[in-house]
Amino acid sequence: MSAPAITPVVVRLKLSLLRNGLRQSGGRRAAYIASAVFALLFAALQVLGLVALRGFGHVESLVVLLVAVLALGWAVMPLFFPGGDETLDPTRLVMLPLRPRSLVRALLAASLVGIGPLFSLCLLTGSVIAVAHGAAAFAVGVFAAPLALLVCVALARAVAAANVRLLTSRKGRDLAVLSGLVIAIGAQVVNFGAQQLGSSGLEQLDPVADVLRWFPAASAVGAVHTAGEGSYGVAAAQLAVSAAALAALLVLWSRSLTRLMTAPDGSTLQAGDSAVRDRPSPGLGRLLPQGRTGTVMERSLRYIWRDPKTKAAWVTSLAIGLIVPVFNAWQGTGSVYFACFAAGMLGIQMYNQFGQDTSAFWMVATTISSTRDAYVELRARALALLLITLPYATLVTVLTTAMLDDWTRLPEALGLSFALLGAMLATGAWTSARFPYSVPQEGYKNVAPGQVGLAWISIFGGMMAAALLCLPVIAATIWLNLAEGGQDLRWLLLPVGTVYGALLALGGLRLAAPRTAGRLPEIIAAVSKG
Repeated sequence: MSAPAITPVVVRLKLSLLRNGLRQSGGRRAAYIASAVFALLFAALQVLGLVALRGFGHVESLVVLLVAVLALGWAVMPLFFPGGDETLDPTRLVMLPLRPRSLVRALLAASLVGIGPLFSLCLLTGSVIAVAHGAAAFAVGVFAAPLALLVCVALARAVAAANVRLLTSRKGRDLAVLSGLVIAIGAQVVNFGAQQLGSSGLEQLDPVADVLRWFPAASAVGAVHTAGEGSYGVAAAQLAVSAAALAALLVLWSRSLTRLMTAPDGSTLQAGDSAVRDRPSPGLGRLLPQGRTGTVMERSLRYIWRDPKTKAAWVTSLAIGLIVPVFNAWQGTGSVYFACFAAGMLGIQMYNQFGQDTSAFWMVATTISSTRDAYVELRARALALLLITLPYATLVTVLTTAMLDDWTRLPEALGLSFALLGAMLATGAWTSARFPYSVPQEGYKNVAPGQVGLAWISIFGGMMAAALLCLPVIAATIWLNLAEGGQDLRWLLLPVGTVYGALLALGGLRLAAPRTAGRLPEIIAAVSKG
């Protein structure tokens, strides 16, 4: 007697999960309905827009790029929103007597139920209509749109299955904190691309589209346009690329499911094995100074790497500090001085140094018994920041200078960046001791309720003070650029700005040390509120 098909059961399970989730509260039901209406309305507008582009030159390049971006979105979405679909976790079915192949078919069918697949199908349908010309092209399109959708869904499932241990762990959930950053950076890139297209036309996409039309699932839609031109052999090859990719993804997905259902996880490993696996590498410690300085630097660097909120703040600063000067230089509207934006964005990380420790700061406070201890603590945190900031600010400045081909201004731009960085280290150390505030560990808020005013004073007040401290170097830069014969002396701004920034940083640390040592109880209370 053959086993009953599990595909209808899993599809009904998906529908039950969706229905029961909407029954939990009226607010959740209203949010789902509103999001569904908005998504479908947006999809309808996209279809109308693509249909309206039918017959325009180079529209096939736009469509290929659009489908490639859609496939990329399906690939990365499970990494940032693992809780959006409970069926993304196949480990819930480990105890059931299911074979991977039948489970893959069932989960693939269940994956086609939802707003996301419907939105994608509408987008793919509009793309096919936009580039299809002739009966052969429409015939290919009938197969191309479902094939591209299956590739997208299988790609998302394969990625989720390969990373399910991460996605269902605490670190995996913390990864979602970075999703807002990715969306923000992506929006800037899309905005820049739209500006370029608006001024140059769709033909700018042809070189990229010529490559992407051989990548799944874009190759399936590319086959529609190719068939309309009469190149049936090339169209068949493009369809075969997407079909082969679908088969490979299903195989990888099946292997991941087999491994998940047969291999032990962290809950079945012995404590000794876990301790050996999680033991931190001593390599970083050997490269840092000995004593308290090296210990504090290593702790700060580990915060940057492991703490989701700290990591998100650093990645945001690194990305924006690069995007602003480089994109402006790329558009031909920038200046070498825009490179100071990198030093400014990273200098912000010196503010609220104790807030990132949250309630654990009391353990640090027990090791501070004098002004000297406080000074060493602050100095080590500043040195950890400089390990990343100095080479990064230098790299961004050199890159911006190279793009603008204005090498004569490189020394003064670097001098200004180093002076600004030193000023922000100084003011950041002082405001960390004078205006500390708590950073909540859960959710997307970076300031605890009731401490927003402290955060504004700490960050924006400190930034204004840093700008005032940099006035001597700014005035010297302006004078050397305007004075007769001053251009030959502009190289002096590099050593002057470097020394001036170092003196500001040392002075700020020494001023902040006694205040830190004298306000430890207040700092502990302030940073523990979250």
